[in-house]
Amino acid sequence: MKSITIEGQLRTEIGKKATRQLRSQGLVPGVIYGGTQEIAFAAPVLAFKPIVYTPDFQLAEIKVDGKSYKCIMKDLQFDKVTDQLSHVDFLELVQDRPVIATIPVKFTGASQGVKDGGRLITKVKSLKVKSLPQHLKENIEVDITELQLNGNIRVEDVNEPNYEILNSPRIPIASVVMTRQLKQEEAAAPAAATKAAAPKAAAPAAAKAPAAKK
Repeated sequence: MKSITIEGQLRTEIGKKATRQLRSQGLVPGVIYGGTQEIAFAAPVLAFKPIVYTPDFQLAEIKVDGKSYKCIMKDLQFDKVTDQLSHVDFLELVQDRPVIATIPVKFTGASQGVKDGGRLITKVKSLKVKSLPQHLKENIEVDITELQLNGNIRVEDVNEPNYEILNSPRIPIASVVMTRQLKQEEAAAPAAATKAAAPKAAAPAAAKAPAAKK
């Protein structure tokens, strides 16, 4: 599983004035919680880029004051005016302590419904799960091979060992819908069949030639 390393420094001062000063120096404040104690730290904004600006689920090894913390990212804050990253929260992973994480969904296989002319619609890109840290992984694979035209795969259809999926069971994850062309073809098919089955009209009888005058 992918992991990045973030080199940070302890924050000794807390408050708006201190955080403004950090941001003016190109640093982003963050917090690590979930372990034996809460760690307030700061790191260069570029250090967070690989984990913030990606759809992938990754681990973060945060090194602060000579200690290393294995974490997952839990929350982000952006400045409302500049849209710059302003704060990051991390959850420390503790052996045998369940955590809640959001894991991306990866679809595998070729849907039968798509082969039949339908279009795949993905409705859920990630699932919220509860699991032990050692079972966390980059994605949850969902096989769509048997997904038929006008069919759905729902949360309840996902069978992932070691994960308790927290999303509502009936929510569709992926569907195959009919394309406009396929709808038109299906609508035209009965009309064409009816036309082909209709008996041909009898040809009009040939007009009789007028009788010759005597």
